[in-house]
Amino acid sequence: MALLLPTIVRAEYRVFQYYVKSKFETPSDVNSYLITSTLDPVSYMAYHGGSDSIKIDMVRSWKCLGFTGQGMNTCPSPYAKAKKELSKVD
Repeated sequence: MALLLPTIVRAEYRVFQYYVKSKFETPSDVNSYLITSTLDPVSYMAYHGGSDSIKIDMVRSWKCLGFTGQGMNTCPSPYAKAKKELSKVD
């Protein structure tokens, strides 16, 4: 007879922030822009055309608990939270 005990399972994922810049010289896309994604650097670059079309620089990453499926938002950056808390101290 098997004894079934309840277990707690928690999902987690990693969030990455990148500065992304197009390698195509178009007047509307001359500056880099900040992107937040759950795709790792290699997957992000491959999904968006590869190293021939974009350049990415990773800014930071953090771990989140939970699930991001079905269009759910990623968790907020702990760096932004710390910056907000520090501004309250001043």
